[in-house]
Amino acid sequence: MSNYQLRDAVLDILLRIEKDQSFSHLLVNQELKSKKLNPKDEGLLTEIVYGTLQRQITLDYFLSKFVDSKKKLDFWVKALLRMSLYQMVFLDRIPDHAIIHEAVEIAKRRGHRGVSSFVNGVLRNIQRQGVPNTEQIQDPAIRISVETSHPEWLVKRWLRTYSYETTKAMCEMNVTRKLTAIRIQPLRIKREEALRILTDQGFEVQASTLSQQGIIIIKGNILQTDLFKQGYVTIQDQSSMLAAEMLNVSPGLTVLDACSAPGGKVTHIAEKMENKGTIYAHDLHKKKTKLIDQKAEQLQLNIINTSQADARQLQDQYELESFDRILVDAPCSGLGVIRGKPEIKYHKAEEDVKRLADIQLSILNSVAPLLKRNGLLVYSTCTVDAEENETVVKKFLKEHVNFQVDPEFFSDLPRSVQESEGISQYGFQLFPQNFNTDGFFLTRLIRTT
Repeated sequence: MSNYQLRDAVLDILLRIEKDQSFSHLLVNQELKSKKLNPKDEGLLTEIVYGTLQRQITLDYFLSKFVDSKKKLDFWVKALLRMSLYQMVFLDRIPDHAIIHEAVEIAKRRGHRGVSSFVNGVLRNIQRQGVPNTEQIQDPAIRISVETSHPEWLVKRWLRTYSYETTKAMCEMNVTRKLTAIRIQPLRIKREEALRILTDQGFEVQASTLSQQGIIIIKGNILQTDLFKQGYVTIQDQSSMLAAEMLNVSPGLTVLDACSAPGGKVTHIAEKMENKGTIYAHDLHKKKTKLIDQKAEQLQLNIINTSQADARQLQDQYELESFDRILVDAPCSGLGVIRGKPEIKYHKAEEDVKRLADIQLSILNSVAPLLKRNGLLVYSTCTVDAEENETVVKKFLKEHVNFQVDPEFFSDLPRSVQESEGISQYGFQLFPQNFNTDGFFLTRLIRTT
């Protein structure tokens, strides 16, 4: 694929994300599979797509100094300017003149002479004058917003909850590349063996401190390995592994995973149960339950019973006090996974957080009676928003006096996180900057009567 075709493909992906609110990782994966690019082009396409998305607000701030605010730009022209400017400012291996030339060629093809002249003029002005210095922005929230490309409402919301230092560190981490983490299937391979095999194949890896099954990939493409293709390992963020780790399961138990797709956590639970016992896994969307089955088949696990169901209506399906363990990995705003899915921060609104918090509490209220006395319930989300995490737990405990936060939860946490920022009496908020993971919340409740 020539540079021109590659950047044309990048532009198409950016347009689909903006217009259709498609997920970046799905579109990038589709493009890489369909085009069969060489590793160098794969890396460049991925870098430009994710980099442009991650830095969108910053890029728009820069562009606002060179484009009249009254001028109406087509979507594609704005996206072309953003991706070109991203390469000029944040990548150092491509000469500016090459970036500008390719942008002008794309503008000629998609537009007309006037558009290409406009694109050429804006980019050459930026090349001559440089981008504005963000340190002149006085308001701290606006400066964080511009420098780290997070919506202003989101930065202000986090500043009301967390310290300036925590908010700034979180936003800065969200525009960096996240390392891939994998989980071994312990019934098929030991972690030491997987580490040795990957090292022998030229990978740079290290063991996770958050899960004894976890491995962090510092360098190397796990998707191309036999370990992955044959189901000896699966991709899962370290933070997400904590959910099954903290459910404290053992072989023979009966477990409910109320919101299970795509199946990473439930297969982890099955592995920790040594594939002995019974797990019922549900998801609101029927087509997503197929992902759970595929994951279980890939990992050779057969104790998971999958079906479509609304977690808020599971009392219609099961008798009260049916389960030894329940996992509620609740639908959430996803504000903890911005590093891997940067479009989330532009698509979410403050109203979404409140709506989701209501759903989360409703799910907890619904499944709570299904837990046996002395049973354990893990509540988790992939967000860093307190309203979806601690506030939901507080409200739930206020309405259910027969539940409490399991005191042993805190001592059962991995030693590496027991003293970390984010520990409270209601659970553990994992920030992306602390362990190079997604942002994640979890707590463990015990039914006392």
